[in-house]
Amino acid sequence: MHVLVIGGGISGLAAAHQLLADGARVTVLEAGAVLGGKLRAGSIAGTAAVDLGAESMLARRPEAVELARAVGLGERLAPPSVAGGALWTRGTVRPMPKGHVMGVPGDPAAVAGVVSPEGLARIEEDERLPRTEVGEDVSVGDYVAGRLGREVVDRLVEPLLGGVYAGDAYRISLRAAVPQLYEAARGERSLLAGVRAVQQRAAAGPARRGPVFMGVEGGIGRLPGAVADACAAKGADIRLSTPVRELRRVAGEDGARDWLAVTDHGTVRGDAVVVAVPAPAAARLLGPHAPDAAAGLDQVAYASMALVTLAFRRADCDGLPDGSGFLVPPVDGHAIKAATFSTRKWGWVAEQDPGLFVLRTSLGRHGEERVLERDDAELVELSLGDLRAATGLRARPVDTLVTRWRGGLPQYPVGHLERVSQIKEAVARVPGLAVAGAVYEGVGIPACVAAGRRAARHLVQHPANPADRTVPQAGETGEREQRREP
Repeated sequence: MHVLVIGGGISGLAAAHQLLADGARVTVLEAGAVLGGKLRAGSIAGTAAVDLGAESMLARRPEAVELARAVGLGERLAPPSVAGGALWTRGTVRPMPKGHVMGVPGDPAAVAGVVSPEGLARIEEDERLPRTEVGEDVSVGDYVAGRLGREVVDRLVEPLLGGVYAGDAYRISLRAAVPQLYEAARGERSLLAGVRAVQQRAAAGPARRGPVFMGVEGGIGRLPGAVADACAAKGADIRLSTPVRELRRVAGEDGARDWLAVTDHGTVRGDAVVVAVPAPAAARLLGPHAPDAAAGLDQVAYASMALVTLAFRRADCDGLPDGSGFLVPPVDGHAIKAATFSTRKWGWVAEQDPGLFVLRTSLGRHGEERVLERDDAELVELSLGDLRAATGLRARPVDTLVTRWRGGLPQYPVGHLERVSQIKEAVARVPGLAVAGAVYEGVGIPACVAAGRRAARHLVQHPANPADRTVPQAGETGEREQRREP
């Protein structure tokens, strides 16, 4: 079976890697000049390697770590050198409170200092309030604010969710983004009691060893190249700068229906196809074949953001607060939403140039795309101004690098899981078609790897062009019914 994989991000590469392992022939078609999607490695100050996109992956979920090991990066996997984040709020950088689930505490005392005395009193009302019916879904912000007050959302939940989705807590789905809290809300009258129940189940579960997060020496941006090299070694045809303009279905020589990818450099024929591109491009390609899926994908919104990487003389950064960096609640009105002290967080960053201190800031959330219209110098100055206000850092960097991610993260609004279910059902009705990417199963690297693997296995288990065409395959009967003359 020859499978076309459209999109060379980590989801598409994971699909290609799985397909090759299952004996398929694979052609990867990537519109850009580089592979990796939102995973990208770069350098600053001449030689210092840095990540220009995602910098770590959840290690407690196995898919991404497994893939890294499978493609030869096992010995380069590295956990953060320091743990524990912080918040810059109410005029100071303070440690992130302990004992919370995505910013929601189980004990009001844990968030004293971050939340005002009035806010703490509001949290305690949760134990006396009647149950909140969450129905099929509700936004994280609306549910938590209704139980504990807006301060918990604005100063704790928003910065944490913003680090994952760059979105708005009052729009993001509780069921999709924080499923353990959604289940707690369905089973407990009190949200505080629900958080404590989540924590107790985690403590009573199998002991989890090892780090929560993992990076790669030289940058997580090395992962896509390693996967691509492993795929090429197994015979994959990987084509860069090859955007797919159209997908067609055509009659093959054996009477089966093949897929034809129309590109600027000609056409490529395959037995099946994995569409692993962002929602707008996927909607355009799927429109003629799965219109219901295309309609759902057309409704997916994205957040854009900018990463500002700064390199300083290390001696100038001795006064920075402890830890790996800090998050910034949007309610405080600052430009940056987070700062990461890369030299502290990753041992490999510190070791490559002992005289440098590398840190990065992020700017932009859903609905704040205008911040990306500022030029690089303005984004650098905004970052330096906030760093000075937060930490007292007054030094000028020796080098800077601005990376813009337009349409970087899909948003998961209320009802997102139902929409994704409908998209998947519509795609499943088309033989030889599968989708993968951050839209469907989670925005983290392990979730994207899992989505790619799932798409690959679906095509292998349900081939569109089986040798015996007399046996209908999954989804084929429905298609035949649609073509039948009245």
